[in-house]
Amino acid sequence: MSAVPVPTVRIQRQDFDVAAEIARLTQGRADIGAVVTFCGLCRDEQGALSALELEHYPGMAEAEIGRIAAEAAGRWPLQGLTVIHRHGTIAPGENIVLVVAASAHRQAAFEAANFLMDYLKSRAPFWKKEHRADGSEGGWVETKEADAQAARRWQRPSE
Repeated sequence: MSAVPVPTVRIQRQDFDVAAEIARLTQGRADIGAVVTFCGLCRDEQGALSALELEHYPGMAEAEIGRIAAEAAGRWPLQGLTVIHRHGTIAPGENIVLVVAASAHRQAAFEAANFLMDYLKSRAPFWKKEHRADGSEGGWVETKEADAQAARRWQRPSE
């Protein structure tokens, strides 16, 4: 059995380069046969949104995302895993989140990336506030029931 990789987890204000993150994870690794990426972008909500403000508790968010990333690395045969989540004010079209899962085979990479995104959408310790294009301040975004339901599909029978 191969060693479980230690996931890379970063929470940062600055943007990230998807291609550079893939290269960082796969460079010199002939055992990787599949890389699955998910890059979440800020939507403009049909022109109503000028920005999304993301807040987090430093240290807590990294630890919590690290915990779930380690669970993914233990559940699927991965060769590498990277999770990057931005904070601060993000304009429509800009990157918010990146998940890169690398495995010998595609199914494990797809499932691990899907698992992580379901968790990030429903339980990651981030707070999102909308800023409206008309200059008004929007409210804090609530977690959608559909996101919580998607995350429940990954629960093991004992949970």
